[in-house]
Amino acid sequence: MAAPELQQTVGNIAGFTGTALHTGEKATLRLHPAPVDHGIKFKRKDLQDEPTIDAKVENLKTVERATTIGEGSVRVHTVEHVLAALWAMGVDNAIVEMDANEPPIGDGSAQAYVDLIRKAGVVAQDEPRKFFGAGDTMHVQSKTGALLVLLPDDKFRISCTQAGPNNKFTQFLSMEVTPAAFEREIAPARTFVYYEDVKPLMDKNLIKGGSLENAIVVRGEAVLSKEPLRFADEFVRHKILDIIGDLALVGRRIRGHVIAVKPGHASNADLARLIAREQTRRSAVAVSRPIPSGDGGLDTDQVMQILPHRFPFLMVDRIISFDTETKCVGVKSVTINEPFFQGHFPGHPVMPGVMQVEAMAQVASILLFKLAKTTSRIGYFMSADEVKFRKPVLPGDTMFVHAEITKSRGERLAKAKCHCVVNDAIVSEGELMFTFLDK
Repeated sequence: MAAPELQQTVGNIAGFTGTALHTGEKATLRLHPAPVDHGIKFKRKDLQDEPTIDAKVENLKTVERATTIGEGSVRVHTVEHVLAALWAMGVDNAIVEMDANEPPIGDGSAQAYVDLIRKAGVVAQDEPRKFFGAGDTMHVQSKTGALLVLLPDDKFRISCTQAGPNNKFTQFLSMEVTPAAFEREIAPARTFVYYEDVKPLMDKNLIKGGSLENAIVVRGEAVLSKEPLRFADEFVRHKILDIIGDLALVGRRIRGHVIAVKPGHASNADLARLIAREQTRRSAVAVSRPIPSGDGGLDTDQVMQILPHRFPFLMVDRIISFDTETKCVGVKSVTINEPFFQGHFPGHPVMPGVMQVEAMAQVASILLFKLAKTTSRIGYFMSADEVKFRKPVLPGDTMFVHAEITKSRGERLAKAKCHCVVNDAIVSEGELMFTFLDK
């Protein structure tokens, strides 16, 4: 049996300074090593408290001519070239530190980032990589004619067809994405723009740092650039670069064959979201359902020693497992005797969504209390974002409540990503922010 592929990070801190494409400002970017299962995170060194943003599809904000991620009011623009280089060169975990809201564009390709990764070095870590293996065919299609299909494959391959207005500069390339192939065949390919799009982009206050030194301008049949094309099919190669960078937001290595026709950031993002949703579904199904006894979790008495809630507002029967220091799973048996069923559709009893959100908050609170090693505080809601109710929860259901602390600030503020599962299907989910105050 082949040894599992190991996660990797950069070996040293390395950085460079340049001009940002859309803002036109000077920006410095540094790569820092990160621990296993950290993923890629962007740190805004220029802002108070130096906030970080996970490079994950749930943080994707806009995809107009570039990929922007953000959390709260914090944004990082044009991340696709950095992510493509990190992902294709085998870096799973890293902190991308920046002193601006956009990284330097370099020469419009990913070559500067590959050089930076080479300078920092890549080192193996002690945990295996996490993969998403394509099963059934998945596809997305846009009104603009973009089509992306993901087929099963034991490698990561991309076959891309690029076509400009009126199908000018139609190009095709198919390849397996490996570090060596990316560095040689894809990283040097520069971004390009059609001349008729330049003024609208400028009117939107974009491409302030654009020039013929960091972009190719196509005008009619002419190609305007400071240097000749690096490849006869440079345009399709840059489209593949963008696909790699945008799909890196899935957060897992993809084993599959991407077939792309006229792709763009929006369609790439749609495929990334589709893959992420399928991975979430698989994770929910894979959770072990038997309720263990012993030290694997907390029984009802232990739960009540931590939480101040009591009947009829205690929404956690027990904690069945703690998975690392930031994740746990609780369980709630929903019976017809729940007091809320008396008034919530008595003829057709359905568990109120707000009670499911409360169950998520209580499980997340237990996790934070465990981390803080104190129960002398009470948790209060600050916000609930991205809340979705997918299926009704009925009397007789057993609801498994998954919580993961994604961000905490000291022992006072915490953010948790949660979802509830019934019969191997996600019934509700949300991102919760709460604060803890002394009793």
